[in-house]
Amino acid sequence: MTSRITVFLMLGAAISTTLTAADGPPLPEPSSTISSPPPAQFVPLTSSERLSKYLAGLVDGESLLRSAASAGIRQAGGTPKEWGGGAEGYGERVGNAFAQHVIHRTLQYGISAALHEDNRYFVSGQTGFFRRTKYAIKSTLLARHDNGNQYFSFSRVGGAAGAAFISRAWQPRSTTSAGDGAVSFGITMASDIGFNVFREFWPDMKRHLHKE
Repeated sequence: MTSRITVFLMLGAAISTTLTAADGPPLPEPSSTISSPPPAQFVPLTSSERLSKYLAGLVDGESLLRSAASAGIRQAGGTPKEWGGGAEGYGERVGNAFAQHVIHRTLQYGISAALHEDNRYFVSGQTGFFRRTKYAIKSTLLARHDNGNQYFSFSRVGGAAGAAFISRAWQPRSTTSAGDGAVSFGITMASDIGFNVFREFWPDMKRHLHKE
């Protein structure tokens, strides 16, 4: 627990420095655009809107669902073995997953503020299951900038990688290897892809449910 608090304090100091820099002029845009033109509903985030979204996302339904599901999967697999089973072991795993989520969100927020990246998901408006699924997957790896174009999302990918490896600091000995960090990073990115696919098709599902 002490290690987790220390990490959070270090992250807080880093974010404060990042936000001070982010108040200045935007950094130059990357040289190449990866995506199609922005959706009609896209409006760049203001600093206050970005901060509000970050704070709201720290403890919301999605974050709690992810933490509970991750803990359940790790509990079923007995990983890490040092935490054992039962309610106590599950509590350790939930706390670990939530702490990793907070680090992920904090790193993503700081990097996105500095680079003026916007990781919000916008429904494609396209037709066809595979085309829309491909769009959702691609959008997980891309972020919009203030000009509306999409480029590689350093904040999302960097935040996920940073959280995966920083969280090794308080993990039991059996899960502190680089390979364990890489697996955790992969699970986080796969989870992000899954939620974006859900966001893409949820409006259709909701309309269908309302018709019944």
